[in-house]
Amino acid sequence: MHRREFLSRTAKAVAAFGFMVKSHQVNASEIGGKEVTGRFEYKKAVILGMVPGETIEEKFKVLAHLGFEGVEVAPTDNPDEIESLRKASETTGITIHSVIYGGWNAPLSSADSAVADKGVASVKSALKCAKALGADSVLLVPGIVDSNNPYKDVYERSQKRIKSLIPIAQNLGVMIAVENVWNNFLLSPLEFSRYIDELNSPWVQAYFDVGNVVGAFGFPQDWIRTLNKRIKKIHLKDFKLDGRQWVNLGEGDVDWAAVRKALDNIGYKGYVTAELQAGDVSYLRDLASRIDRLLGSK
Repeated sequence: MHRREFLSRTAKAVAAFGFMVKSHQVNASEIGGKEVTGRFEYKKAVILGMVPGETIEEKFKVLAHLGFEGVEVAPTDNPDEIESLRKASETTGITIHSVIYGGWNAPLSSADSAVADKGVASVKSALKCAKALGADSVLLVPGIVDSNNPYKDVYERSQKRIKSLIPIAQNLGVMIAVENVWNNFLLSPLEFSRYIDELNSPWVQAYFDVGNVVGAFGFPQDWIRTLNKRIKKIHLKDFKLDGRQWVNLGEGDVDWAAVRKALDNIGYKGYVTAELQAGDVSYLRDLASRIDRLLGSK
């Protein structure tokens, strides 16, 4: 996989979660302006596909200038891409904290063993990629409930296959982070907590998405307090119930003050990764400021 293909796949990883990605070439003049500063207790991050730039190095430099600390990337098994990512991370100080594998194309919950086996192999590859990049987690959509895959079966199949992945996750020192998405599965914080607890491993925890909850399942502050220490990573999105549409942070129905209070209650201090559409440098500068404003003061 060549560099352009990798950047394209990273962009598609964002699009797969419900957002349109726009390409943009960086102009040197856009990187000017005051950098984001101020008190902030979390680690700000974005998905690489959101960042403008023709090269990996250029994208990382933009993030460093704007005050971000981390980035989430799509998996790759290409040694040259891994080396480029590692070098960009080391040069800029931007941590690759997570690999956003997903799991829609080959669900671990599939009744077709060939499909499920493909999914297991792909998760293993993503875990190895994360290890090579210095990331400590792989985002996983654990299963998909549909007319052909009943809820009970999805629950049991996905747990069985995740259990088979725990030894390699432990050996690599990379956590499997299960995310709540619109997959008709794990529809309450109590069930999500139970699902994690039954796997009984520190190497399987929760990747909590704030916006996904508002769009379908209730109140993120409630989920945060219930999931509590199981939450190891946070995705930031916002959703407007009137018209049912994804919007920029602070423009939807997420109660950010309540979310911040809930995060304080559980003592969360990790990465908060924006998962929005791509944009130019000015857009990302504004996004960094929005994260600071919404989550940066008690």
